[in-house]
Amino acid sequence: MRYHYENKTELRVRYGETDQMGYCYYGNYAQYFEVGRVEALRSLGMSYRELEKNGIMLPVSIFNVRYILPAKYDDLLTVTTRIIAVEGARIVFEYVITNELNDKICEADTTLVFVSNKTMRPTAPSDEFLKILEPYLLHDE
Repeated sequence: MRYHYENKTELRVRYGETDQMGYCYYGNYAQYFEVGRVEALRSLGMSYRELEKNGIMLPVSIFNVRYILPAKYDDLLTVTTRIIAVEGARIVFEYVITNELNDKICEADTTLVFVSNKTMRPTAPSDEFLKILEPYLLHDE
């Protein structure tokens, strides 16, 4: 099922996240996407903590990123996170990170898998989870 849900989260590049040039180290972006993902789910009323309490984990199975411009020390970044699909046991997120000038820094997508913490096997998302996403379901025209 295809969805269109979007959430924006701001974060600032810390000194310890940069290299000698003052550029944000590329490995930090995965954490920025995670912040965006966690906050997007939280804004829908579903926290990672709740998912885990209900026996569900969400490991990343696919991660694609395209770096466009460097983020620099002290830049205020906006992570725009979109939930675009739930396909069986998978959920797909897209991200765009921009700086204060609205320059696109990078774009990415991740696919996560709903996994039962009892069986450690993929599982369908709960009806409760799908109900939360229902208002953002795209209908075929």
